[in-house]
Amino acid sequence: MNIKRNYNKESQDKPHNKYFYSFDLDVMHSFMVQSFLSFFKKGNVLELGSFQGEFTKRLLPYFKDVTCVEASNEAILIAKKKLGRKATFINSTFEATTLPVKYDNIILTHTLEHVNNPVALLEKIHNDWLSTYGRLFLVCPNANAPSRQIAVSMGLISHTTAVTSSEKEHGHRRTYTLNSLEKDIKKAGLKVFYRSGIFFKALANFQWDKLLRTDIISQGYLEGCYQLGKKYPDLCSSIFFVCEKGK
Repeated sequence: MNIKRNYNKESQDKPHNKYFYSFDLDVMHSFMVQSFLSFFKKGNVLELGSFQGEFTKRLLPYFKDVTCVEASNEAILIAKKKLGRKATFINSTFEATTLPVKYDNIILTHTLEHVNNPVALLEKIHNDWLSTYGRLFLVCPNANAPSRQIAVSMGLISHTTAVTSSEKEHGHRRTYTLNSLEKDIKKAGLKVFYRSGIFFKALANFQWDKLLRTDIISQGYLEGCYQLGKKYPDLCSSIFFVCEKGK
């Protein structure tokens, strides 16, 4: 039985945790774009799960034709105030969305773990929305991030792929590893073009936010964590796939 979801409520900050941390917005978003750049295709872009438009803003220097689909109407209103007519916003769930064109670049960052049926969405992307030579940029939180493994060792969570109570409040349905995410990608008929991780991470987001307010962490240190993540993708904050249409 499908339970009706309140997407506005899921995206609200809670007294004990946030939906987005400064670490996400100021650190991870920047390194995500850096990871994507060499794989972008010329043409248009579709962002699935754009929230309040913070990541959308980072796409604007690279694309003239930007379309965003977001389920939270409150988030859409904020995004429109920020970006005006620089992007086209569609307030809808992915399941209910029908799009008139196909896209050369599709962005799905920290969103698939929220979806009720991830393979069905990936199939829809593959069959209906991705252009013949287009690419899907897929990023999810990593179950095996050291910060999460430390939480298991501390007894804070039962196992790395667990969905915590706070994550459930924010609409998480699962926690992916590199292998489990690749499995869903292939089930949907997509082909993996590139597989990696983004940013070596041993601290929780709230700990990063505290450090980022000090002079302890330099830009050089952040860049070092990003470069180290390329060597050890399974120990990154996020796992990252570039996908293309399968045969």
